[in-house]
Amino acid sequence: QVQLVESGGGLVQAGDSLRLSCAASGRTISGYAMGWFRQAPGKEREFVATISRSGDYTYFADSRKGRFTISRDNAKNTVYLQMNTLTPEDTGVYYCAAGYYTTSRASGYNYWGQGTQVTVSS
Repeated sequence: QVQLVESGGGLVQAGDSLRLSCAASGRTISGYAMGWFRQAPGKEREFVATISRSGDYTYFADSRKGRFTISRDNAKNTVYLQMNTLTPEDTGVYYCAAGYYTTSRASGYNYWGQGTQVTVSS
């Protein structure tokens, strides 16, 4: 079992930046691909970014390319999501997930955190 805890969310203004963290416990994340997803109010959970086990491969949703960066520190058992130039459309609960493959499908991940709220005001 892997336990995931997200942090770093908050209320920011459009154009600001935030860095989300996902701290894992129970097992080392070096054996897992990691992903970030966002769920906006009244909408389904959607893919944001994913990173391979070693960190040498990353993939982003089109709307986040060039603005978001995903990284990982396996020694610290932590994954990060750097979000720049935020817009109100980025508002939602951000979830961290661990799985065996880098995929944009939520069903491909086995473990999920509780989420952290990000609110971007205009």
